[in-house]
Amino acid sequence: MMNLRKAGTAIFILLSASALHASAQTTSAQTYNPSWYVAPTINFVDPDRRFLGGDDKNGPGVGLRFGRAISQDWDVELGGSYARAKSNGMGLTYKQGMLGVDALYMFSRGTFQPYLLGGLGAEYDKVNGSGGANASKTSPYLNIGAGLRYALSDQWGLQAEVRRSVDFLRSSGDFNFKHGNTTTVGLGLVYTFGKVAAPVAAAPMQPEPAPIVAPPPPPPPRFEKITLSSTQLFAFDSAVLRLPQPKLDEIASTLSANPQINSVTVTGYTDRLGSDRYNQGLSQRRAEAVKKYLTGQGVAGERLSAVGKGKANPVVECNQKRRAELIKCLEPNRRVEVEQITIEKQVR
Repeated sequence: MMNLRKAGTAIFILLSASALHASAQTTSAQTYNPSWYVAPTINFVDPDRRFLGGDDKNGPGVGLRFGRAISQDWDVELGGSYARAKSNGMGLTYKQGMLGVDALYMFSRGTFQPYLLGGLGAEYDKVNGSGGANASKTSPYLNIGAGLRYALSDQWGLQAEVRRSVDFLRSSGDFNFKHGNTTTVGLGLVYTFGKVAAPVAAAPMQPEPAPIVAPPPPPPPRFEKITLSSTQLFAFDSAVLRLPQPKLDEIASTLSANPQINSVTVTGYTDRLGSDRYNQGLSQRRAEAVKKYLTGQGVAGERLSAVGKGKANPVVECNQKRRAELIKCLEPNRRVEVEQITIEKQVR
């Protein structure tokens, strides 16, 4: 069965590989919490077998460390641990106390935080034997290790790590060897006393003022055609206007309010009933009558022109034999182009 030393070596290799992988994927968006934290651990210790007379035994232990992040990549920890192991066959009990400082290189500040560590300190080793064989020594040590933290929240996390330490006994009379090697596997919690400061929101970008664009020139004037039915303006076969004429009054008001409107054409039409000469004359007289009415309402005569077109440009063709039916059929022509007065006016 694999002993704790071999298991610790395997865990160290695994954590180191995880650290390298996290280093390749870490992003600058991660931030660190500079507050102090405390990390209590439960440990499993594999001391140097020579402390137990060559018996390879593991033992339990506890640890407590205080630390803080000093940069995006580095933590510093201060603390210690206590462990003990017992050799049943040899009747020896080994006790170990360690106090030191470590530097942790953090590969990530995200949810998974693998790290490598190295440190130094003082180690107290003591062996008690049932036969009165007692020895103790305080000596310096160096250690290296690897670990992984899992952030549960901004302040709480879980931690697992493996450490390999070497204490320098310096071959005194207490122990008959110079160096003691210890492998420690620890599991614990991490509590940070402060939260990560909220990022300062960047000042909103002030939009550049929109360039002042000159308004486009007004569109050129267009003209609207107003069609008046001849039956509303004149009696049958007459060029004398009926009164009152509210439509013509409206047109006169529009022209008076807009003196820039010029070249207004008044066009008269008849239907095809009757001779061409007669229809031409009737359409001209009707156009002149409308022009005269508008000038009487204050519209300057030079702004108006009167044109008669007789029976030109019919919009319907009718072939009814009976005169009454033919007159009824030609009603659109009389309304629109035959017996009509067409006035073109400018539209704003």
